[in-house]
Amino acid sequence: MKAAVIVFPGSNCDRDVAVSLKDAMGCDADMVWHGDAEIPKTDLIVLPGGFSYGDYLRCGAMAAQSPIMKDVVTKANSGVPVLGICNGFQLLTEAGLLPGAMLRNANLKYLCKDVHLRVERNDTIFSRHYTQGDVIKIPIAHHDGNFFADAKTLAQLEDRNLIAFRYCDSGGKITDEANPNGSANNIAGIYNENGTILGLMPHPERLADIQLGGVDGKTMFSSLVETLH
Repeated sequence: MKAAVIVFPGSNCDRDVAVSLKDAMGCDADMVWHGDAEIPKTDLIVLPGGFSYGDYLRCGAMAAQSPIMKDVVTKANSGVPVLGICNGFQLLTEAGLLPGAMLRNANLKYLCKDVHLRVERNDTIFSRHYTQGDVIKIPIAHHDGNFFADAKTLAQLEDRNLIAFRYCDSGGKITDEANPNGSANNIAGIYNENGTILGLMPHPERLADIQLGGVDGKTMFSSLVETLH
């Protein structure tokens, strides 16, 4: 399996996710600079977390215009899986690969802490090593993670089973109190129609080693590698 991690000015989780991929794959991922025109042949593209272009204008808006994004969109539309984490999720919405938008957190504060997520599906390449309904612990680190979409789009996400993960309490209950940023319907991550693109605000690479305090995130990378190998 080959994987490519796209690096933007301001990325700060590119190496973290590359380490998680290497642990799962047994080989290095390609680190692809945002100014390149083309991604080497790959089985997976990762848009990492961070603050691309300093989050100026709008989170992900400037990075969406980077030269490499034309190839990301082309490959994504041809079926190459794409994982967008935090800033990568913001970028996926800006590039039109996923619906919705990211607003400022409801409390207008930057949040960096562990949260609980409920696994809504386990029939995708990203989630097959989880069990539907599992409650996992993954860290968040964002200021603009409040997922917003109009009523029609939210209804489509619900009706088509495109919600990947929701913020929940430790028992798996979906509550306002368990929603850290005000996201509509407690949404922490969504899929595209084919389940080949995942946008996820929490950072699985930050809990992918027992020395980091847990391995719930590692499960996502092992699921990807086993499925795409």
